[in-house]
Amino acid sequence: MNINLTLIVQMIVFILLIWFTMRFVWPMILGPMNERERKIAQGLAAAEKGEQELNEARGRADAIVREARERANQIIDHAQHRANDLVEQAKGTAGAEGARIIAAAHQQIELDATRARESLRREVAGIAVGAAAKLLGREIDAQRHADLLDQLAAEV
Repeated sequence: MNINLTLIVQMIVFILLIWFTMRFVWPMILGPMNERERKIAQGLAAAEKGEQELNEARGRADAIVREARERANQIIDHAQHRANDLVEQAKGTAGAEGARIIAAAHQQIELDATRARESLRREVAGIAVGAAAKLLGREIDAQRHADLLDQLAAEV
């Protein structure tokens, strides 16, 4: 056999094999590869979109946390001001109550002192009458001389 003819036949077979592969096999290989490439591109786009949404969500979460902290600080400040107001109000009420109690105590002391003076006057008058009775050597009737004792007590 002639080598040239063999070479030409092999070339024709090779060309037919290339044509068959390009016509029938290659589309079967390229179709799934293109589909896989498309899915990978979609996955990457979805991942990038998810990352952007995550960054936006983090920003919104940070803003919400910041706002919550500010609101909490406002509430704490308001509570402290309210507590200070209540303390001042309680101090004022306590001061007024203390002044009232002190005034009542002074009044009670004056009343007790007046009673003690009156009692002391009566005792002094009784002692004076007793002493006068001993000096005179006779008994002075306290009921008959009540006016005298009251007058003596008022003078003492």
